[in-house]
Amino acid sequence: MRNRRVSAFFNKKSYLIAAVFMVVAAFGMTGIYYTQQEKKQEEQLAKEQQKQIQQAKAEDEAREQEKKKEQEKKEVEKAREQAKKLAEKAREQAKAREKEEEETEAVSGIIPPENDNFMDAPEVVAEVQTPVEPILHFDAETDLGWPLQGNVVLNYSMDQTVYFATLDQYKYNPAVIIKAEVNTPVKAVAAGKVTSVETMAETGATITVDMGDGYSAIYGQLKEIPKSTGDYVENGEILGYISEPTKYYSVEGSNLFFELQKDGVPVDPMGYLQ
Repeated sequence: MRNRRVSAFFNKKSYLIAAVFMVVAAFGMTGIYYTQQEKKQEEQLAKEQQKQIQQAKAEDEAREQEKKKEQEKKEVEKAREQAKKLAEKAREQAKAREKEEEETEAVSGIIPPENDNFMDAPEVVAEVQTPVEPILHFDAETDLGWPLQGNVVLNYSMDQTVYFATLDQYKYNPAVIIKAEVNTPVKAVAAGKVTSVETMAETGATITVDMGDGYSAIYGQLKEIPKSTGDYVENGEILGYISEPTKYYSVEGSNLFFELQKDGVPVDPMGYLQ
């Protein structure tokens, strides 16, 4: 009887121990399961973060590539514009040289020898005619063409002062200030002879053309002037291009300074321009 009780006791204890082991095993398996799930979630999150980083990097590279292409496009356009200007300038210079050569050939020559043995003669006489300068004549009654198309931002005024915004002061104005974009070509309003090409503090690169009968035209705020002192210009010929404004006209912006003089005295250009 006693042995049965002992045996039953141990059987119950074995069941309890087995149950405890099963519970512990269950908790262990549950822990392992959740640990594996957390690890999978962390790996998934890491993959998503890596994917986002790669996507952001790809977007940055695309933006950089687009920016680089845009910069290259601007540089190509700038190079084309510069090449165009250089070509135009070269054509103008070539035209001027051809004109000078034609004038020289027309007014100069060498006396031909009288016989085939002229080299044996004790003296050879050669006569070169001096080029004949064209006669300049300015018809004050004929309206002149504009040197360029643009709005007048400051009118000629020698009887009363006008306000200069950059200088913040009133003063007399011997010219008309015509608004124009940088690189706009400036044309001669009449044929004439260049009497000076100089750089002035107020008007920058400036060219003065004697048009005859006491009239002169002064063009300021230029660049790339293809003419030199003593050169002749035709009506409508390009004298240069609009430059960045000097510090005296920074508020008014890029412009053409155009002054018309009669016997060295400024006159109102608006009375002549058409």
